[in-house]
Amino acid sequence: MKIDVMVASEEHLRFVTQINDSIDEAAKQRGTGIARRTDEYIADKINSGKAIIAVNRDEFVGFCYIESWGHDEFVANSGLIVRPQYRGMGVAKRIKQAAFELSRKRFPNAKLFGLTTGEAVMRINTELGYEPVTFAKLTDDEAFWAGCQSCVNYDVLQRTNMTKCLCTGMIYDPEKVAQKRAAEMATQKTTKKSGSWLSRLLGR
Repeated sequence: MKIDVMVASEEHLRFVTQINDSIDEAAKQRGTGIARRTDEYIADKINSGKAIIAVNRDEFVGFCYIESWGHDEFVANSGLIVRPQYRGMGVAKRIKQAAFELSRKRFPNAKLFGLTTGEAVMRINTELGYEPVTFAKLTDDEAFWAGCQSCVNYDVLQRTNMTKCLCTGMIYDPEKVAQKRAAEMATQKTTKKSGSWLSRLLGR
């Protein structure tokens, strides 16, 4: 078995219906919604180079696509799916990592965000630098929230005036991450200087 993860291309269009069917099956199993898109929508993501696919030779394994919202201020990695027989092999993590890298490359200044009910996805997001946030900190682009209408839990979102649902909102803010890394580097330099000064004092 050799599972390859890559940016999806025209040769993968034959998997579009299978991808959408897999998303539906996963939503039914979880009892929560992953909003289904049209086959044309998934095909467009593939054709525009905004999708990641995993394949085992000539067999579809997993998928994820990226969407931009609010004039490219926000980017979401959506529709993450791994077929049941390939779960537990780290494929989802590889797909998420590839989607993350593709998003950062195409939209370097955008905030990456996602809505998920999956514990595994939350763990992967945390490792990538995402943090849980309230829905108010996510995009206010109406087109994004309209995509939730096909979810079985959309009534919950409506009852809470679009402020919460069964999903957890998570966000990766490149500006905050850069500030955090700069602070950590400054602390490390200070620690090294202190250690060097102490060594000189002790004649070491």
